[in-house]
Amino acid sequence: MTSPITLRLAELAPEYDRSAAFPAESLQAVHEAGLLTATVGERYGGPGGRVAETARILHTLGQGDPSVALITAMTLNTHARQAVQPHWPDQLYASLLRESEKRPVLINHARVEPDLGSPARGGLPATLARRTADGWSLSGRKRFVTGADGLDWFLVWATTDEPEPRVGTFLVPGDSPGIEIADRWDQLGLRASGSHDVAFHGVEIPYENVIGLGPHGPAAEQDNRAGAALHLPLAALYLGVARSAQAFFHTFAHSRVPANLGHPVARTERFRRTAGEIEVLLAAAEQLVFGGAALVDAGDSSYTPEQALGARVLADRHGVRAVELAVRLLGNPGLARGNPLERHFRDIQCAPVHAPQEDISLLAIGTKALNGTKATTDAKALNGTTTSGEAQAPTDTKALIP
Repeated sequence: MTSPITLRLAELAPEYDRSAAFPAESLQAVHEAGLLTATVGERYGGPGGRVAETARILHTLGQGDPSVALITAMTLNTHARQAVQPHWPDQLYASLLRESEKRPVLINHARVEPDLGSPARGGLPATLARRTADGWSLSGRKRFVTGADGLDWFLVWATTDEPEPRVGTFLVPGDSPGIEIADRWDQLGLRASGSHDVAFHGVEIPYENVIGLGPHGPAAEQDNRAGAALHLPLAALYLGVARSAQAFFHTFAHSRVPANLGHPVARTERFRRTAGEIEVLLAAAEQLVFGGAALVDAGDSSYTPEQALGARVLADRHGVRAVELAVRLLGNPGLARGNPLERHFRDIQCAPVHAPQEDISLLAIGTKALNGTKATTDAKALNGTTTSGEAQAPTDTKALIP
């Protein structure tokens, strides 16, 4: 049974997709359902939702409107990180939670830059934080800041102007003077996500509004391996898109009765075979994603970050392929404006774009696989044995991940 929140978002999604306006009404519905704070830690009186619960929520929202789901994901991720390892100033986070009880409070990181590209590939941010008498003044430009029009907090990754520069995340209220939407999001898919470019022109914040300030290095950049489990919910979001495309495909198959056939195309072998392939693709991907999320929540040490990255790679591939199959079978009707399948097709193209992209994930997975094989080979050589048919020894590749 489709959930009420999915139905409500699906009702609003076509107009938001057409206009690319900020989906305020949809996010209000998410807030009223209690989903924006589902990952607030139990230590703060929150539900304490973890990876599996976040994946379930984003899968549900993704079926209705993935733009809204993605904006929600950024806020859920912030609360989830705070629940695991508190790092916000105590009073500031307490104030944020009080406000979140009254209305949707949206938070997102601003990390990607025009010259830097994705932090997942390494590099020093050009956005500069200058010391002032009372705190910091931030100047710079960020790209792809999802939900920018409605954010209450921008978490801005920046470099200090000190003799020995440090990097950190600066907590910037969304209504601060000097914040400008510099280039509006106009993409093929997720059109209502509002992932605009944002410029910060001497934006001033208090001295204490900074977290993780320290020397630049691998630990200061985006750790694709350590953060891999956070990408399982993102994979679930796009599998939600694919499930909605599947649902439309089924509706079409049962309602389409060609005059020369005399019965619904759902009864033809061609449609039944494709329906089977779509179901296999999505069911397998969901098993990988939700099964992996459950293992992460259980603290199962046998489930590695590389497995989580691999689950997302396969889920993205399966989701994209499933929607492509549906569109291919429908032909022109599947690409018609106003047809939900056409929108799902555009939205699913955004799945592989999120960092870390597939090449970075595969590099991490392959490095671990090759290093594990070498470790096993070396151990067997010392023991005078072979590695044929043996399991690979686990090894920590964090230092090898770019």
